[in-house]
Amino acid sequence: MHEKHCDTLSRIYYVMNILFGCIFLITTGILLVLHPDAFLPTMLDGAEKSATTCFALLSSYAVWLGLMRVWEDSGVAHGIARVLKPITKKLLKTENNEAIQAASMNFSVNLLGISGAATPYGIRAASLLDKTPNAEYSSAMLFVINATSLQIFPSSMIAVRVAMHSTTPYNIILPTILSTLFSTLLGILLTSLLIKSANKKQKSLYHVCVERHFWLKNKKIKGAGMR
Repeated sequence: MHEKHCDTLSRIYYVMNILFGCIFLITTGILLVLHPDAFLPTMLDGAEKSATTCFALLSSYAVWLGLMRVWEDSGVAHGIARVLKPITKKLLKTENNEAIQAASMNFSVNLLGISGAATPYGIRAASLLDKTPNAEYSSAMLFVINATSLQIFPSSMIAVRVAMHSTTPYNIILPTILSTLFSTLLGILLTSLLIKSANKKQKSLYHVCVERHFWLKNKKIKGAGMR
């Protein structure tokens, strides 16, 4: 199961790299044809903005990762994870306590908008869930919840807005809560429905194959008896 997921992710990354490479080449060609004199200044300006944004995010992550370490040492993060544990257990439908703990930590850090700090917990949770009986459903649900990423304080985006000299960097908190809440609830609902539907189809196909097998076997036995 784990190898299958890794192979799928590798293909997705490969396709994404090709896609972004094609977009870059096409936009570069258009810019060189329409405004060749603006090509180099645009590239340098983009690189400068990227570096500024990276440093802003670096400082933001340094602060929040330090705070997370303090929260972990003081037991606050584990306290939040314990609060989320029953919800996590119900969402992932697993009895693996280590996976539930890692996923709960992942969700709690994502709530603060620190996706980089949540990644190690997510990787550990995914590797543990791959070994559980309900691995397909649990892994899919973990992936969807991380992708939709419910946030109550989007610290990373606030850091980007501060780096871009926004006068109101905190105005995105309420829209972020509402939009991520909607996307997360919708993702959970669709994942639950689609996987249940897929499992039903697999079971019905299995039953058809079993019935076909016994029908053919019974037919051969009757034919042998007649001979």
